[in-house]
Amino acid sequence: MREGWKNVCLEDVAKVVNGGTPKTNVSEFWGGEHLWITPAEMGGLDSPYLNDSRRKLTDSGLQGSSASLVPENSVILSTRAPIGHLVINDKPMAFNQGCRGIVAGKDAFYKFIYYFLFSNVELLNDLGSGTTFKELSAGKLKKVNFPLPSLEEQKRIVAMLDEAFEGIDTVVANTEKNLANARELYVSSLGKVFSQPSSEGWGMVEIKDVVAERCSLSYGIVQPGKEFEGGLPIIRPTDLTKKFITLRGLKRIDPEKAVSYTRTTLKGGELLLCVRGSTGTISIADEELSGCNVTRGIVPINFNPEVVCQSFGYYLMASPLVQEQIKQKTYGAALMQINIRDLRKLKLAFPVLSDQGKIVKKLDEISAEVKRLEAIYQQKLTALAELKQSMLQKAFSGELTARQAESAVEEATA
Repeated sequence: MREGWKNVCLEDVAKVVNGGTPKTNVSEFWGGEHLWITPAEMGGLDSPYLNDSRRKLTDSGLQGSSASLVPENSVILSTRAPIGHLVINDKPMAFNQGCRGIVAGKDAFYKFIYYFLFSNVELLNDLGSGTTFKELSAGKLKKVNFPLPSLEEQKRIVAMLDEAFEGIDTVVANTEKNLANARELYVSSLGKVFSQPSSEGWGMVEIKDVVAERCSLSYGIVQPGKEFEGGLPIIRPTDLTKKFITLRGLKRIDPEKAVSYTRTTLKGGELLLCVRGSTGTISIADEELSGCNVTRGIVPINFNPEVVCQSFGYYLMASPLVQEQIKQKTYGAALMQINIRDLRKLKLAFPVLSDQGKIVKKLDEISAEVKRLEAIYQQKLTALAELKQSMLQKAFSGELTARQAESAVEEATA
């Protein structure tokens, strides 16, 4: 550590305040003037500063619970579900028991504490404990080692980080916009192909009338049970994260659980449609999945090859034409889903087989270009995040200079 810096605990320079929630069924506690936040509204903010909240407490709500206000320019940290969201409150603010407030003392600058915690989210997660979900206790948070330079030095470091991060964040915003535009290119291409198919002489039928004879459009295994070593691989909605699904990372279950679900046994090449959770998500079962099965949240689809080729079917099911129908038929609050009856009535439109092949070739080319652009932009975002972390590491070891901060911005904008 740099000469002149002290190594202290967080509790030596700041007060840690616990949160609380008034009884939700007591109307007198809610709808007042006191700001009150939860971890859910702390994630994904464009700025570290927060001056409003979705719900507000009355004086009675504060007095009737363990919630308390922290003064403006405190740091509020989510300490469960998840650990690591951070905000700085522009106004006095309270929070639920999933957060803790850190109120800077006379020897610490609040923004310096914010950047320190931001740079150590991984450490904070490691300090968390629990079975259902991890939680960072107030006791462990207070004992976190904290590098303490003079107050003047803290403000100088914060000024350098603020200026550098402003430049980097501008590049991040532009990169994210480019990434969104690339993805929109794919969606808009699907929209153009499947926009007004009926005017081009395409057939319009229900999905149940164009699937293969052995395709029953059925749900998978309802109660797959626990992990079973060496058992049958099974695909869940959470596995549908890419176009092709392979054996890698799949849960394995007792093969006996699948005995009554032979109609959803895979042969490889099926379209896997999510009907529970993120309804409408579509993937393709790799050939190596032959003999595997799916859970209640997935319906395997095989089209009649004399009417619809499977590769065209993938784009068809991913198109706005079908996705909008799925969205309209999806219901539920805690768990979104579409039932089989509505699924079997989905309206599909398609041209003759020879034209389907031409469309697939065109969309394959667009898809490949979009993936190439996505890879470039994701790589850029990763590099920018690593650049920030590198600067923070230098800052809290006392090594960050103004020239290094300037160089970081130059690197980001190059």
